[in-house]
Amino acid sequence: MIEGVTFKKLVKHCDDRGTFMEVLRDDEALLERFGQLSASLTYPGVIKAFHYHDYQDDLWYFPVGNAQVVLHDLRSDSPSQGKTGVYYMGEENPSLLLIPKGVAHGYRVLGQRPAMIVYVTTRSYNPDHPDEKRIPYDDPSIGFNWETRHR
Repeated sequence: MIEGVTFKKLVKHCDDRGTFMEVLRDDEALLERFGQLSASLTYPGVIKAFHYHDYQDDLWYFPVGNAQVVLHDLRSDSPSQGKTGVYYMGEENPSLLLIPKGVAHGYRVLGQRPAMIVYVTTRSYNPDHPDEKRIPYDDPSIGFNWETRHR
């Protein structure tokens, strides 16, 4: 739905010893370059949103817990400018999400336990010149409703 975003379902191989899953391979060409690998644990119900980057792409994976991931395309030259996309990621839906530069992103932890995000960026974080711009989670120009809708 949003130009340049790639959502990859992961394949979990299970046997009597446990599970195995390939997450990222160099022959997939998902990243233009490797910058940094990071991990963060977030508590249930917390919303971490929104932020975006001018120079780096992000590749997100949630190996523990579950999250509602929301993207909003801010790029003026994109055919999907102004569109919002929602992805459900985590233990219940093992997947990988490539988020291009210029696309605002954030997530809300779902369920009763923390979620861990492991992410790769195409640039290392520079505290003197951070490539990170913030937008409030409830910004009216995005207009996303983070509440769970009982259907």
